[in-house]
This record gives sequence, C-alpha cells and structure tokens, in this order.
Amino acid sequence: MGLLTFSINVTLDGCVDHQEGIADDETHAFFTRLMDESGAMLWGRVTYEMMEEAWRLPATGEWPDSMPDEMIPFARTIDGAKKYVVSSTLDQVDWNSELVQGDLGTAVRDLKAQPGDGLFVGGVTLPLALANLGLIDEYEFVVQPVVAGHGPTLLAGLHERVELRLVGRQEFGSGAVALRYEPV
Repeated sequence: MGLLTFSINVTLDGCVDHQEGIADDETHAFFTRLMDESGAMLWGRVTYEMMEEAWRLPATGEWPDSMPDEMIPFARTIDGAKKYVVSSTLDQVDWNSELVQGDLGTAVRDLKAQPGDGLFVGGVTLPLALANLGLIDEYEFVVQPVVAGHGPTLLAGLHERVELRLVGRQEFGSGAVALRYEPV
C-alpha cells in the first residue's frame, strides 16, 4: 500500500486530545484530501470506535440534520474508506473494515507491501507503537493555535528519538499550520 502516514491535530503544547485540537472547515477539508489520497485507514480499537460513532452513515442513508453541509465530504470519505483495525479485544469489525491481529510489525509490513495508495493512521496508542517499530513513513501534524495545558501528548512514551526532515508546510486562515515530515 505504500507509505504509512501518521496525521493528527496537535496543540502548541503537544496535546492530542481530539476535543482540544478541534479542526475547522478548512482543516477538515485538508484531512479529507489526505484521507482521499490514502488507500486505507489504519486505526486502533479506540479510534475505530470513536470514528464509527461520529462518522458512520446512519441506516437511513442520510446524514443527520445536525451535521453541517461542509462536514459531509469529510464524513463520506471516512465512511467509505477501507479500514484496518488493530485490536486484541475485538472479535469482529464491520463498516468496510478488516481486523488486524497477531504481531503488529509483521501485520503492518504486510499491509504496506500490498498494492494501493498508502495507509493513513490516526489516534494516540497505535501511532506510538508504529513509531517505536520504525514503520511510519510520514508524519503530518496540524498544529492548532491553542495551548491546552494537559495531555495526552504527542507520541508520549517514544522509546528512541526520531529525527525528521520537513518536507511540506501549509498555513490555514485560523492560524493552524500543517507540517509534514519524513524520517531522516
């Protein structure tokens, strides 16, 4: 599938609590494009369940009236994407998903070796494990102009320092900045 890209909203002080680095319409459009360019999503159980609750198309086939029109492309992208879910506690998944079990490094290397447009990983715990295994090919951080003053923080618990090289940058009207890095 090619590159494994880790992308997440982060506050200036490193907080990755999804309620603190809240994206606006412009950053949702940015993430929609990133996900469209990826062949599939790779999530841990917590992220999978959180995303399913928020972005799965209801059985009615209509998005709820409470969802703003500008959020629908983001929702459609997530809803329609192929998803791989890493979990030792789930027995099955649906929502266009496949369960990934066994040795994480082997399983992710096998996914990366398959044909496709790459993998997009988000969340907190799974990206840390992948970074510790040296499996992340790109890091895309959307730094929000917020100081949260609490955690969880970005890649807390990383075993070894990861040297990165800036390969892309995009500024948003809100003051957020997307920074894309590759390991050196």
